[in-house]
Amino acid sequence: MEKEINKNKSLEFEEHVAFITGGGRGFGKAFGQALMKRGARIVLADIDSAAAEEAAAELRASGGEALPVKCDVADEIQVAAAIELAVSEYGGIDILINNAGLHSAAYAEPMSSSGINKLRRLFDVNVMGVIICSLAARQAMAGRVDSVIINISSSAAYDYPTAYGVSKLAVRGLTITMARDFKAYGIRVNAIAPGLIYTETIRKELPEWVLDTVKKQQILDREGDVKDIVEAMLYLASARSAFITGETLRVSGGFTLAI
Repeated sequence: MEKEINKNKSLEFEEHVAFITGGGRGFGKAFGQALMKRGARIVLADIDSAAAEEAAAELRASGGEALPVKCDVADEIQVAAAIELAVSEYGGIDILINNAGLHSAAYAEPMSSSGINKLRRLFDVNVMGVIICSLAARQAMAGRVDSVIINISSSAAYDYPTAYGVSKLAVRGLTITMARDFKAYGIRVNAIAPGLIYTETIRKELPEWVLDTVKKQQILDREGDVKDIVEAMLYLASARSAFITGETLRVSGGFTLAI
């Protein structure tokens, strides 16, 4: 029985098409790799076309189908073109992952310190990007079996003294609203709120004392890994979560429970 379950899960996304924003690196690239290994065809949309091309080439070299496309999620015309390309290539979209976002240390500051131009770009990408991509993909996902949207929020959405935290709080709210609105199209909508995940970027940007402080506030005494977020994504993207919508899954080692 266990072998049969593993066999089913190994290709559980066969015939599925996944459209991943920010797909050229980080979480987005890891999401594409995991879904491709389980049978999905992948569209990697990224403002950095070179990164998208490189990531797609890696997927194709592993035997998968992957389409790179340059796309600024805050640009309605570019998003519409990217969705149209995905549909023309693969026939539709089953999984939309709104992963693209601005999240560097530059945005981890009070709104009063950010300046209007920086704030506008932050909210254009982190908030409007989710709205634009979801609305653009809605018809391409409508009526398909197990179609699902997964938004990427953050544990910062539960403790939001920074502009970044406020933008990710908005993503949590959008997830609820979209779940209600998109029900008529047969689309479930959920979100993941990662805690501190020890990527190369995080290790470079944050001083050791900050990493240690966050780790001490977690319940689980270990570092968060990209694979923790990938596993949450695979669950929410699958039929195993068929009775879940409008929810934000916190994957933070218990950090956000103390907030």
